[in-house]
Amino acid sequence: MPIYLLSDEHPELFPPPERADKSGVLAVGGDLRPERLLAAYSRGIFPWYSEGDPILWHSPDPRFVLEPDQLHVGRSLHKTMNRGVYEVRYDTAFARVIEECGRVPRPGQTGTWITDEMLRAYITLHELGFAHSVEAWAEGELKGGLYGVSLGAAFFGESMFALAPDASKVAFASSVERFKSWGFQLIDCQVETEHLARFGAQHWPRKKFLAALARALKEPTRRGKWTETATQPA
Repeated sequence: MPIYLLSDEHPELFPPPERADKSGVLAVGGDLRPERLLAAYSRGIFPWYSEGDPILWHSPDPRFVLEPDQLHVGRSLHKTMNRGVYEVRYDTAFARVIEECGRVPRPGQTGTWITDEMLRAYITLHELGFAHSVEAWAEGELKGGLYGVSLGAAFFGESMFALAPDASKVAFASSVERFKSWGFQLIDCQVETEHLARFGAQHWPRKKFLAALARALKEPTRRGKWTETATQPA
């Protein structure tokens, strides 16, 4: 399969996701301006690359997806949530969350794919009301969280971090419960991790994912900060 070179002049143009190679790589180049990122997500495509490399655009097959009503919360985590160990907040510290996602080491990984360019791009998406953070706080300190992009009735999870036991898990499980109450249809987890598999995420063929995404995008986007006072569709 060829790898497509994106045009700088037309950020909305992408090749069909079905043309990605076996590794999921579809295209190279372009930039991370909001128009291009939103066009990519709406087509089931996302950027993922390392510092010093050109921007790579992916559409893996299969896709790892969680339907909100399929969420599984283990007994231990359920107890932690019921005890109120963490206060879950939305969009109160987006920049800190994405910075911590890029900073906190992960087992078996060196470095980070959250480059300065990525950080700036997603902060811009947040300011435009499309990117959101979910945060776990304890005693006034940020202990964990996640961030992602929301379009229609779909949430595209990007990364999470934890500075204390179960902090990111509580943030994730709490957010899925909120997504369910909002009528969200899918959470795109992109590629498999053991962490997300335990929550109930499953592999979907790309064809199934793209069809489900098309349905989800027919719903209004909850644009703007996801505080308790700003949860209505826009």
